[in-house]
Amino acid sequence: MERYKIAVLAPKDYEKSERGEDLINFALDENDIDLIFIDGDSSIEEIVSNCYGIKSIITQGVYKYITELASNLDSLKLIQTPSAGTDWLDKSELSELGVSVSNNGGGNAVAVAEHAIALMFAIYRKLDLQIENLKKGNYQDFAVPDLMDNIAFANKNTNNKSYTPGTWNRNEYHTLVGKRVGIVGMGRIGSRVAKRLAGWECELVYNDVLNFPDNHTNATKVSMDELLSTSDIITLHVPLERTTHHMISYDEFNMMKSNTILINTSRGPVVDETELIQALKEKKIFGAGLDVTEIEPIDMNNPLLLLENVILTPHFATRAYESEINIASFAVRNASKVARGDNPDSVVPPV
Repeated sequence: MERYKIAVLAPKDYEKSERGEDLINFALDENDIDLIFIDGDSSIEEIVSNCYGIKSIITQGVYKYITELASNLDSLKLIQTPSAGTDWLDKSELSELGVSVSNNGGGNAVAVAEHAIALMFAIYRKLDLQIENLKKGNYQDFAVPDLMDNIAFANKNTNNKSYTPGTWNRNEYHTLVGKRVGIVGMGRIGSRVAKRLAGWECELVYNDVLNFPDNHTNATKVSMDELLSTSDIITLHVPLERTTHHMISYDEFNMMKSNTILINTSRGPVVDETELIQALKEKKIFGAGLDVTEIEPIDMNNPLLLLENVILTPHFATRAYESEINIASFAVRNASKVARGDNPDSVVPPV
């Protein structure tokens, strides 16, 4: 039986990690595949030498050298990424070199969809404040952290927290029933958000460059303007590329209702963060749930950290055991297809 090689460009000793072992186990299932683990900190000359004759490379947290590597490997046909987003790769230049880029095939779509819904629910019920108040002994007494306390938190000085007691405003606590949820991007993640919310008695609308008439969620396609101006919740599920950079900015916030909440689990630069902060301060919108920011890790002086109507998580929406297994399985299977001379799945257009 002929055997085929796939390179795994990863940190040193990656094969000894749980993720590395996942790749190895799935490669064993393929019977004819050998994985070659290459230290991503090696020189470009060493990497090229170790990848001689390789058709498929799986990248694992290594972003440098990719285009240069492709230009030095005539055999290379595929860069397989573990992520849904591929904005860190120059897909146009890679395409000119005859190299396709595949994302994770929706391996983390369920986890991200669940996280987006969790952010919706958390904002509507102010779960972050409920939890923090309870831990500080303010049982059922709604208290908002003082502004100076928030500033101290942003500067990592949290020894002396103080609170301003208050009463809970019932007009700011809601269920999802009857809310219009606008889904921007109805792909693998957006469609899973829709499928899950279909049972929550929400009204679902979406906007996408494609039509999805059989999405099994009763979600209705509407114009972007209608989605922005009528939705109670707007959730973003688009890739970051030239056409989506700052797609939500000043004009878009001005179209939204004052009770709208914005959810972003895609990429930070999809939203103009300066305009988002201004919209929140001026109460043009009610709140935001963000797993991503324009600069990551988030700067601890970022005003988003000081706003009471914002819930932030550290780009962890994908984090689930099931996602890890799905991603590893797809990466090996897809890279194996190309190693054998077949076409890859889940290829990202070079835009």
